[in-house]
Amino acid sequence: MKRREFSTQMLAAAVGATAGSSAFNVRAQGDFVEGQHYVKLSQPHAVPAGGKIEVVEFFWYGCPHCSAFEPALDAWQKKLPADVTFRRMPVAFREEPFTTHQRLFFAIETMGLVDTLHRKVFNAVHLDRARLDKLPELVEFMTKNGVDGAKFSEVYNSFSVQTKARQAKQLAEAYRIDGVPALGIHGRFYTSGSMAGSGERSLAVADYLMQRVRKNA
Repeated sequence: MKRREFSTQMLAAAVGATAGSSAFNVRAQGDFVEGQHYVKLSQPHAVPAGGKIEVVEFFWYGCPHCSAFEPALDAWQKKLPADVTFRRMPVAFREEPFTTHQRLFFAIETMGLVDTLHRKVFNAVHLDRARLDKLPELVEFMTKNGVDGAKFSEVYNSFSVQTKARQAKQLAEAYRIDGVPALGIHGRFYTSGSMAGSGERSLAVADYLMQRVRKNA
């Protein structure tokens, strides 16, 4: 989903486009073309030390593409090689509701609840039509899912979570992300479903780009 694609009509179209993506066959890696299926950053940015290849998924809870992509992405990231690290990064193309959703993710991450609640947040937004863009709604959602609402509020409003939200903005800017879902590869490349042709293809492109990083190509 691009920055400006926020109308109901565009959201409905996005759901249909993503749902049909499985009809495509994954393109052979040798066919991936820079500028078409992925972008090489003109200015690479620093990645965490440790020698592992970093893969970052940029997403927004309100994006139907991201919601539909999550099952395939989750299965893929669980099978990544030992030399790869993976992390999710919520984006904020504007103040609201993006920053609320950013802080929601970082709060559940801080509380160790991503595995439990990440998919449930997507389902609440896209299946139950919950907005989850105000703190009282978030607290109600957490309470329904067995989480202490007061504790969640404390973490949500913490300096640590606010700092992570600022860092997320900086990282998205470094990768020049203008739509989600997108995958950043080791501070050097990024790809997306819209570039690759589907969410599944973007994972194949990511595999190809990780090979390039290994070869320093």
